[in-house]
Amino acid sequence: MGFFLEVLIGGLLAGVLYSLVALGFVLIFKASGVFNFAQGAMVLTAGLALVRALDVFEQWHWPFGLALLSAFAFAAVIMAIIAWMVERLVLRKLVNQEDIILFMATIGITFFLEGLAQTLFGADVYPLNVGLPKDPIFLLESLFDGGILVNELDIWAAVAAGLLVAGLALFFQRTRIGRALRAVADDHAAAQSVGIPLNQIWFIVWLVAGLVALVAGAVWGSKLGVQFSLSLLALKALPVLILGGFTSVPGAIIGGLIIGAGEKLAEVFLGPSMGGGIEIWFAYVVALLFLLFRPQGLFGERIIERV
Repeated sequence: MGFFLEVLIGGLLAGVLYSLVALGFVLIFKASGVFNFAQGAMVLTAGLALVRALDVFEQWHWPFGLALLSAFAFAAVIMAIIAWMVERLVLRKLVNQEDIILFMATIGITFFLEGLAQTLFGADVYPLNVGLPKDPIFLLESLFDGGILVNELDIWAAVAAGLLVAGLALFFQRTRIGRALRAVADDHAAAQSVGIPLNQIWFIVWLVAGLVALVAGAVWGSKLGVQFSLSLLALKALPVLILGGFTSVPGAIIGGLIIGAGEKLAEVFLGPSMGGGIEIWFAYVVALLFLLFRPQGLFGERIIERV
């Protein structure tokens, strides 16, 4: 039983890390109706900006706390500049265009960001230390022999994800800007007709998604190092989105927990009898089943077309 709980908890905590990336997708899709394929590249860009700025400030012998806060501020400014450029140079030109055109535009943004980030900050693997503990700890030692092994970094990632979800849920439901974001997602032209400034709304939502990408980049960079493979997290977040729903902030977390726990349990308990490698494809099989039987996801909004 203890081993089962250890695998389950490890999977749930890994799922939280997937959810951090999926949150950026949900934000932009919920607020603008655009599937942002560039979210993985935004995580990479934010992580590179953070780690390189932190290296510079530490070389200047700044105290670690001040250097870390300054590095986060620098990375946040970089994400704000990217949000402004995306709105000014891309989205403003594509108002009221078909969804597929906006999607293709985000693919172009992906390649641009990957090239720009690595040109400016380098393409090596950079270890990142943001002050979070990374040592393994043992829980419930009084109940199970040897306890349950958990990584402290994963616990802090879960705390960060929980705070993000709570904050974003309040933002969308209780603020005027949040309601305006949802109106823009429903109909660009109708939102403009009632005086909602579409350009400002798109800048805000891409900025918020960029800040979420910064949190994800900090956590994933602390765990794996900041490297090019961070941009591929977008692919791992897709099953999470399909399960939770493209428009649900809490759904991104629930979907991540299901995928994380499911793939770990399947790999450990079914892998030996099936030759292993289940963890690679498990999430996509589950997502395919959801597409067949519940395409809107667990918490997504059902789309009803009236003719």
